[in-house]
Amino acid sequence: MIDPKVKDMINAMTYGEMLRLWRFSPIGDPMFEGELGSYFQDVMVEKKRLLSNNEQVSISKMIGWEQ
Repeated sequence: MIDPKVKDMINAMTYGEMLRLWRFSPIGDPMFEGELGSYFQDVMVEKKRLLSNNEQVSISKMIGWEQ
């Protein structure tokens, strides 16, 4: 079962915040494993779906690939 506080935190995140976490979290981060990982992914996919392609690209470029 996912802690309701963690669910609320994920739900409150923007797509950009989620993408940054997705790109730069270390391998094995519990946020991306098991039931919690599935929930994170489902929410992220839904938030991405609500954005235009241009918005998605702009957010990705803003985040970049290096910290």
